[in-house]
Amino acid sequence: MNLRTTLLLDAASAALFVLLCLGATGTLAAMTGLPATVVAIAGWICVPSALLFLWQAFSPSRPLLAAVVAGNAAWVLASIGVWIAYFSQLTPLGHAVLIGQACAVEFFAFMEWRGAKALRREQLAS
Repeated sequence: MNLRTTLLLDAASAALFVLLCLGATGTLAAMTGLPATVVAIAGWICVPSALLFLWQAFSPSRPLLAAVVAGNAAWVLASIGVWIAYFSQLTPLGHAVLIGQACAVEFFAFMEWRGAKALRREQLAS
């Protein structure tokens, strides 16, 4: 998977989180066992993230790609923190959502890091 495709998929998944977390906060909170505030904060964080991912898909720059990778790594760490903090009140779906999306974001971070390295090699070669 190339950098553009990875960033577009990351943008799409972030946009989906925005829609779910902000459009169905109460329902998602009840289904996962997370507090509604945590669900809403996740949605709001994904708004600028989705826009950044989309922008970088069509106009990549190494410094902003580094921010994308670092932001995704921070999201994974925050997801683990939320999972630990709310472990006992999470529903089985809540456990699956937190762990599943953290794994997906880690995959995106890895692929974007590889893409940033390839972009640098291309820039050095030209």
